Formats: sequence, structure tokens, C-alpha cells
Amino acid sequence: MAPVVASMASRLGDIPPCAGVGLKAEHYRQIIEHAPDVGFFEVHAENYMGAGGPPHRYLGAIRERYPLSLHGVGLSIGAHAPLDREHLARLSELVTRYEPGLFSEHLAWSSHGANFYNDLLPVPYTRETLDRVCDHIDEVQEVLGRQMLLENPSTYLAFAESTYSEPLFIAEVARRTGCGLLFDVNNLYVACTNQEWDSASYIRDYPLQYVQEIHLAGHKPDRDEKDRPLLIDTHDRLVDAPVWRLFEHVIGMTGPVPTLIEWDANVPAWPQLEAEAARAETILATVRQGEVRRAALG
Repeated sequence: MAPVVASMASRLGDIPPCAGVGLKAEHYRQIIEHAPDVGFFEVHAENYMGAGGPPHRYLGAIRERYPLSLHGVGLSIGAHAPLDREHLARLSELVTRYEPGLFSEHLAWSSHGANFYNDLLPVPYTRETLDRVCDHIDEVQEVLGRQMLLENPSTYLAFAESTYSEPLFIAEVARRTGCGLLFDVNNLYVACTNQEWDSASYIRDYPLQYVQEIHLAGHKPDRDEKDRPLLIDTHDRLVDAPVWRLFEHVIGMTGPVPTLIEWDANVPAWPQLEAEAARAETILATVRQGEVRRAALG
């Protein structure tokens, strides 16, 4: 499928390499009335699969002013079952309607038979899973007529049968399908803490050349039954200091890419969310300035 994908428009140029935020209903009016200075907005696809109503009215008005990234949470890319064709058709209609600059989904599964779960569940990193995930991504990209981005998961356990490390598994998926990657730096930190992985080694093995978007979010610290650190990916608070440091490290390697502040629960007033985006934008600007200086020096 990679040759077919190479001919698809990723529309990355529609999303500037700046900081954006997740669009929440609590902020619709603030955004429309005051047009804040953010690079783009991202929405969860499943929240807009109805035919009409206020959500589409607000989203349409915001899309007229800002680039849009579409983030799926319900395709269940890693599931054993075939993809839900009706869900994929609704997603295709949404992509046609809003022409997002980027579309992304998770390396996870969230359905089994007729059951749908609220969690993004992990997959074993085996050859069988690799083939299945690649087939599903090929199908998504073929139906949408465009490239999708795959997001690395936040995990709390590992499978004994895994034969790939997570970054090498993701690298092989990207190589085989031609998909891009959404690198969630908070998920990286959560997974490395919970599984006692070395974050530097993870980043070294991760295929950064495919990264087209970055996510930053907050997490809740806890302890497991053996009193070891346990981080819960909650998206309900400020980005933690170690995640900011990892972001600076990653963005120094990739160069500026669209970077999203995710805040999905206990959503704050707009100024606090805007301040988080401004912090990310400052880091991106510093990297841009360094690139300009290097180019000037020849």
C-alpha cells in the first residue's frame, strides 16, 4: 500500500507547525467572539458524527477561521475484528465536510463484537498484530483517500508474547503502510514510567522522521500495589514538568511540528488552556530561531 499512500494528500501544509488546543464546547463562544491567537484546533471525530445541530454550527464557524485536525477514538485499529464499515463511512463524510489538515487514530482497540469500551486498550507487539494493524490502516487510508497518523499509546502493562519493542513495532507499521505518526509525549512518559522503560532509548528507536503532530497532556500520579510510581493518562490537568522537558528534546530533533495541548476532563477556563498553548509555542519558536541561525551560518 505504501506506493498508493505516497500519492495521497496528507494536507499537512494546512496545519502550521505551531501550538493548537483541543476544541471544547465550553470555549465555543470565547473562540468565535475573540478569535484567539492559536495555530489550530483539534476535535474528536466521534463527537461530530451526527448530521447537524449546534456542534456542527459552531465547528463550521471555527473551521472558517482556523485549520482543523481530526482525532479519532473509535476505529479500534488494533481489534481482531474487521473495521466497522459504517463508522468508517461516517468518518469519511466528516473528512469531506471539514477537510481537516490532519487525521489521526490510536494504536489500540476499543471494541469486541457488539461491545464498545471507553478505554483505549493495548495490543501485543507480535507479527500477527502487525499484519492486522497494517491491514486496518491500509483500509482506512484507502477509504479516506488520504494519509492517517497513528498515535503511540499510554500503557500500564506489557504482553509476554510481544516480540517487538513498542517503538520498533510502530516504525514497522509506518514503513509498511506509509502512515504518518502522532507522537504523544505524555503517553511516552506515562508508558516509560509505568513499564520502567528508558525514555532516551525509546526516543532513539522511535521513527521520528514520520512524526507530523505532537500531543501534550496532563496525567495523574499514583502508586501501584508494590508502591512503585504509576501514572494515569487523565488529560485533566497541566502538562507535567518532565513532559515539557521531553517535548523540548523531541522537538529539537524533529524541528517544529503541529503541537496540541489535550485537556479533555475538568476543562479549565480558556485563559489557562491558552497559557499552556503559549508555553508550547515558545518552545517551538525557540527551535525555529535556532534553525534560522544555523541556516544563516551556512
